[in-house]
Amino acid sequence: MESNGCRTALLVAVVAIIAGSLGFVVGFASGYLIAKPEPIALGPTATVALPPTPTPMPGLGESESAPTLSAEGPMPTTESAPTSPIASARPTATPTPAPTVKIPPPRGTDFDLFWEAWNLVQRDFYGHLPSEEEMTYGAIRGALSTLDDPFTAFIEPDIAAINREDDSGTFEGIGAYVTMKEGRLMIVSTFKDQPAEKAGLRRNDIVLKVDDTPIENMSIYEAISLIRGPAGTPVRLTILREGEEPFEVEIIRARIEIPVVESEMREDGIAYVSLLDFSSDASVKLDKAIQEMLKQNPKGLILDLRGNPGGWLNEAVLVSSLFLPKDSVVVIERYKNADPEILRTPHRPTVPDLPMVVLVDGGSASASEIVAGALQDHGRAILIGEQTFGKGSVQWPHELSNGAELRVTVARWFTPNDRAIHGQGLTPDIEVKRTEEDIDAGRDPQLDRAVEYLLTGR
Repeated sequence: MESNGCRTALLVAVVAIIAGSLGFVVGFASGYLIAKPEPIALGPTATVALPPTPTPMPGLGESESAPTLSAEGPMPTTESAPTSPIASARPTATPTPAPTVKIPPPRGTDFDLFWEAWNLVQRDFYGHLPSEEEMTYGAIRGALSTLDDPFTAFIEPDIAAINREDDSGTFEGIGAYVTMKEGRLMIVSTFKDQPAEKAGLRRNDIVLKVDDTPIENMSIYEAISLIRGPAGTPVRLTILREGEEPFEVEIIRARIEIPVVESEMREDGIAYVSLLDFSSDASVKLDKAIQEMLKQNPKGLILDLRGNPGGWLNEAVLVSSLFLPKDSVVVIERYKNADPEILRTPHRPTVPDLPMVVLVDGGSASASEIVAGALQDHGRAILIGEQTFGKGSVQWPHELSNGAELRVTVARWFTPNDRAIHGQGLTPDIEVKRTEEDIDAGRDPQLDRAVEYLLTGR
């Protein structure tokens, strides 16, 4: 093995020792910003952070303390295997492949333990040893798993390419937003009239298997890559639903246009607009829909953010700008080693004072929570519905040399009144549940309550 290749394996393995586990061999596989937050769409994976230009960081290979791999450590030989009468009577085993990584000499650091352990694996393991690429990917995943942050993630090149597909506004899949909860893939919401909804999938359904592959404790990006696929092809999901035995559902994938805005001027005089995604032109489309309804002099406005998993941070600021005075604080970003950034509305509002309600639920996440939190803190709108998802962290994407991505959590979001979003979510001013029975019967008590509030003020 060439020394450069060895050094690559070492550098990534250096990261792996933090994990304290050799589970990286299988990758610990048991989710819009340029890194999208969870929930992730099957479908779109939303983007919730402005994509800053990543600052080049020196690799460990450039560090004075980084070991070189020009020398070989102890390697297994046929002479080192113990012999006995029983052993000599056994059939000769097929030789195992040569170890995939050269072991460096000890350097007097704690990381020597890692190489000691891996040397034993390479020497004694009865089975397939990982390739250098497999070991590298697994080492990164193993190290990241110690952070206890599902949003800091390593994404292999082919899956990273799937995520980039979302920027086109279309994708091929089943049409559902999902998240990873306690190691299980959970349906957050489904797109109206798309394959997942037509197949009967519901919010809070757990996906146990994709075809015959168990996905528990798999990364959300890996799970998504299994569920997505070309339009017209089938995928079989094993579903766990509360109160029921696991069952299988076969879904035919489709080419899906990612919905952004749906609007309606209701007969009762209330303007209703649903924003389903904070994609790159969400604020423009929302503004256009609202201005059309303003021509009919509505009595009030309902902004529906239920099931909206987020999107671009700058779009969250621009959407807030449609309703708040210029220079109003929208969100506070706090970083590890920097002063907080305060993001404000850049222009005068389209709808400065029309009575307004924002509908939210457990699928309202990230950019949705920024907008809802800003409008709630400024007293511009009341929130009606259910507790929001609680995704208030910022990830920066770093494209790695082979096309893979490393998404790193770098900041947390706080509302204008300095309320934490991450892990907390937003509590509605008026809490109203919408059950599966309501959905099946076509009832929407949350929307009904919003209309009642706007018409009566109570």
